[in-house]
Amino acid sequence: MKIEMNNIRKSFGSNDVIKDVSFSVEGGEITALLGENGAGKSTLMNILGGVLQADTGSIVIDGKEVHFKTPAESLEAGIAFIHQELNLINDLPIYENMFLGREIKTKYGSLDLKKMYDQTAEMFERMNVDLDPNKMVGDLDASYKQIVEICRAMMTNASIIIMDEPTTSLTDSEIERVFKMMKTMQEHNVGIIFISHKLNEVMQICNRYLVLRDGNLVSRGNVSDVTTKDLASYMVGYDVRTESLRRHKETDEIGEEVLRVEGLTNDHHFRDISFSIKAGEIVGVTGLLGDGRSELFQAIFGANKYISGKVFFNGKEVKVKSTWQAIKEGIAYLPRNRKENGIVKDMDIFENASIVTWPMFSKHGVINTEKHRQKFDEQRNALRLKMGAMTDNITSLSGGNQQKVVLSKWLAANPRLLILDNPTQGVDVGAKEDIYDIIIKLAEENIAVVVLSSEAQEIIRVCDRSLVMYHGAIQGEVKDEEMNEHTIMNLATGGEKDVERSEHQI
Repeated sequence: MKIEMNNIRKSFGSNDVIKDVSFSVEGGEITALLGENGAGKSTLMNILGGVLQADTGSIVIDGKEVHFKTPAESLEAGIAFIHQELNLINDLPIYENMFLGREIKTKYGSLDLKKMYDQTAEMFERMNVDLDPNKMVGDLDASYKQIVEICRAMMTNASIIIMDEPTTSLTDSEIERVFKMMKTMQEHNVGIIFISHKLNEVMQICNRYLVLRDGNLVSRGNVSDVTTKDLASYMVGYDVRTESLRRHKETDEIGEEVLRVEGLTNDHHFRDISFSIKAGEIVGVTGLLGDGRSELFQAIFGANKYISGKVFFNGKEVKVKSTWQAIKEGIAYLPRNRKENGIVKDMDIFENASIVTWPMFSKHGVINTEKHRQKFDEQRNALRLKMGAMTDNITSLSGGNQQKVVLSKWLAANPRLLILDNPTQGVDVGAKEDIYDIIIKLAEENIAVVVLSSEAQEIIRVCDRSLVMYHGAIQGEVKDEEMNEHTIMNLATGGEKDVERSEHQI
């Protein structure tokens, strides 16, 4: 199958979202669709998927012009859209999920469970997937849920599959599993449109690339002809920095100790953790997914428990039993997975930005809205927040701007220690640079900053030094020339540093 989108235009009111975009995709190739949040990727794919209709332009399949008024019509034509938010029901077995909305029935009108099971098993065998169709979807890890979605798309005889950010919440081994599945689809002559912010993955899995910027198609070509730096530059319209952003501080330039942890242990997630952090430092904590770093800092923030050990804040031992107590102590925590834990989807931008400080800026139970607005205006300018009205819903913002709102609500609390858990997850290249600049500015204002991240390059770029965790313990500390991908990965997989190991005291 060959799909062409010719001279596509789409506006919402006076906002021109797609501006005369033309491209083609063929079966058997994996094409990356790249661009910052708000570049028009989702709108363009929603037109191809029948969710939206273009204002002008045409869609042509194998030489014949088609018009999709509904997603069902697009699917009928062989185009399947696997959204970032997976459309699976955890309380049903895999084989029933495979036929959601198009269930096979017996002549008596009841579900033909055997036929659905058998067809699912046949598809898994054809795609080299080792899964029991009877298994409950809720028992699957994220990568196998993606694979079930892919197989479900294949069951509809899709010739082109659109994959929207399929690896955002996957571990490295899970990503490998999905990529292997994508290669199998490619061998079956299925074309894939791969939407992602992870440029290293694009280089690894894709044949071709398309880059949108402000609704325009600004670059296209073969992935083998470009570098990740080239792609990032096309996306934002200028050269993106890749060097370390920090001048690693000397001991006498660092402020007073803000946080010290001694022998902190939890039953399941971390054990015998000891380190200290001083004002003005940016300290990374990295490792592989499941290393315990999030649970460790949730315990420090009062959202998780520890069974032994001590926490000292500003030189005094504290026993933080709630998140509200942590906030009063001067600790702020920006959680991972913004959509689940960072924003309140039913609230507007201003409410999301001020929710943490409601108790601080209130008297006798009455919130001082004017004081909140003043604080938000300061944060809005400092964070370069791109938004409409403060009363617009938080979901109207791009991922990067949502993350800035989450960051602003914690900065309004004037923390002395700021813990950022995966601060740039699902954020485009330009917004990522803005967030890095914000982190560095905060450290310059003498705030102690902790960055929890699985991305070694992020740690190297923004942190003064880093702890590397392995199976719930600190495996080593890296700084200066030791802070490189090779050393970090070696420690994260249980190896030793080449030089004599430190005492892990930061």
